[in-house]
Amino acid sequence: MRYPLIALTLAISTLFGMAPAAEAQVSFGVNIGIAPGINIGINVPAYPRLVRVPGYPVYYDPRADSNYFFYDGLYWVFQGDDWYSSTWYNGPWSLTDRGYVPLFVLRVPVRYYRQPPQYFRNWRPDSPPRWNERWGHEWEQERAGWDRWDRSKSPKAAPLPSYQRNYSGERYPRAERQQHELRSRNYRYQPREEVTRQHYQQERQQQQQRQHEQRQKQLRQQEQQQRQQRQQQDRSRGDSRGDQQRNQRGKQAPAAVQQREQAQQHRKGPEGKRVAPRGKEATKKALEEEKDRK
Repeated sequence: MRYPLIALTLAISTLFGMAPAAEAQVSFGVNIGIAPGINIGINVPAYPRLVRVPGYPVYYDPRADSNYFFYDGLYWVFQGDDWYSSTWYNGPWSLTDRGYVPLFVLRVPVRYYRQPPQYFRNWRPDSPPRWNERWGHEWEQERAGWDRWDRSKSPKAAPLPSYQRNYSGERYPRAERQQHELRSRNYRYQPREEVTRQHYQQERQQQQQRQHEQRQKQLRQQEQQQRQQRQQQDRSRGDSRGDQQRNQRGKQAPAAVQQREQAQQHRKGPEGKRVAPRGKEATKKALEEEKDRK
């Protein structure tokens, strides 16, 4: 498969700041050959007018200025020798490996390509493009019988996701999460093709991952709130102990003042005179008085 080479080329271009022709921003792929999240430079401002390709379970837009189709629950665009698909009419688009493009998309006759490449011009308009000539023998071996089928046993066309008519302009959901939620509520079709099922599975996995991340975020927020509450309670208890200590000191202060006053009163005599000093000072004074008497 050439998809790993495509992914590697896009990754290297992104790393060194080079913009590929499709302005791809590819970070990963899945095993069906899908590289998601690509801007292919087309703009579909409103829900397209899709018309059934006669004899095929495929729709196309006769007014489009691109090779634009709908099949099995996905929109398909052929551009720059590659196929892109999306669950919504204006993307974002996913690059799909040539080995996984649905056969009925490849079988659409040349005349329904509104912007056919130059090499289509010598091919019959009522026949499918000669992909085997364009993509080589290896691809033809992988998709053997792609241009042969029993037309009387073609599958029914998938119902159109007409709910998307209500979303255009500023209302168009750009976020893949919102696209997935809207499609899950409004479009119950179960696809036949593996590539379409893989698209839907990838969306479910991304949705589950987002839900898991949201739950983890909520748990972290709850833990932070609980931590803040505990800290607040600890501060409240600390403030309460501080108030008690201040109150206790306030009660002790008058008693200390009273004790100091009593001590000062004791040092003064009963008439307010200072009492004779005691200790070493009293002995020294007595010796001086004895010396004066002599």
